[in-house]
Amino acid sequence: TWFKGRVVENISKRCGGFLRQLSLRGCLGVGDSSLKTFAQNCRNIEHLNLNGCTKITDSTCYSLSRFCSKLKHLDLTSCVAITNSSLKGLSEGCRNLEHLNLSWCDQITKDGIEALVKGCSGLKALFLRGCTQLEDEALKHIQNHCHELVILNLQSCTQISDEGIVKICRGCHRLQSLCVSGCSNLTDASLTALGLNCPRLKILEAARCSHLTDAGFTLLARNCHELEKMDLEECVLITDSTLIQLSIHCPKLQALSLSHCELITDDGILHLSNSTCGHERLQVLELDNCLLITDVTLEHLENCHNLERIELYDCQQVTRAGIKRIRAHLPHVKVHAYFAPVTPPPSVGGSGQRLCRCCIIL
Repeated sequence: TWFKGRVVENISKRCGGFLRQLSLRGCLGVGDSSLKTFAQNCRNIEHLNLNGCTKITDSTCYSLSRFCSKLKHLDLTSCVAITNSSLKGLSEGCRNLEHLNLSWCDQITKDGIEALVKGCSGLKALFLRGCTQLEDEALKHIQNHCHELVILNLQSCTQISDEGIVKICRGCHRLQSLCVSGCSNLTDASLTALGLNCPRLKILEAARCSHLTDAGFTLLARNCHELEKMDLEECVLITDSTLIQLSIHCPKLQALSLSHCELITDDGILHLSNSTCGHERLQVLELDNCLLITDVTLEHLENCHNLERIELYDCQQVTRAGIKRIRAHLPHVKVHAYFAPVTPPPSVGGSGQRLCRCCIIL
């Protein structure tokens, strides 16, 4: 963060055409002028990280477009002054782009995405977290042009609906990682489209998609056997039935978040722990606020020999004794939990705010 613009200019003059990768992540002092000099001198740059360089504007993207045609990987996370004009420029001059991160560039709209993908059809990874103006039509443009796409992140793109996800699935059959966390309009129609069109899917993050049900996850599990990581936090409608299907059909599952899925019981964890993924793959299991989970779940998880971490915050039926037992069987596992009194004791010294609820981190 201490980098000044002239430092970047000096680096570019010294390294010139030899420089292939540069990270300026968090360098708040770097602006358009120094990056123009950089682009002019470092025309062979392939990887450039400008994450958090909040002073830069569309002018920087114009410079990159004009001088850096070999650019493959560009991170513009939180460069909030970036607009659709930047994407038009990149599409014209940086046609080799494979990885682009536009997270939290919230001025971007469907028009910018349309311009981008027409020129950069070889994109393999596109991160659009927090681009809250994006609608389903933006995803239609991705469907039509980005057939090589492997990673797509749409976290908190709250206007996206099933219509947009269906389009992505029909046009991007190579998709391996999809994040739709916070896209609260989605239903099982999106899961169905994933199951029918994206058999290579490895990572699905669908936290806070509260309309998704067992029916959708059943179809997904039966068709996407490569799944390795799933974040289903606050998918409040799912039950043990989803865990049964994952246990049967997804033997490569390594990490699963079920936090705030309050219908999950010990029986669902039994199926998971007795499955191939439980015996051979499962490393992380998050069960925060799963109120029906008891010490019986911990007994089942003793079969999961690769387990590295269990989250049990606010699992009120889990006891210290249960945690002690699983640690005896799996001494390497990290168990995160706390035990709060039913009625928290009064604060010391009067009515001042407590810093915690008598937490014990285990």
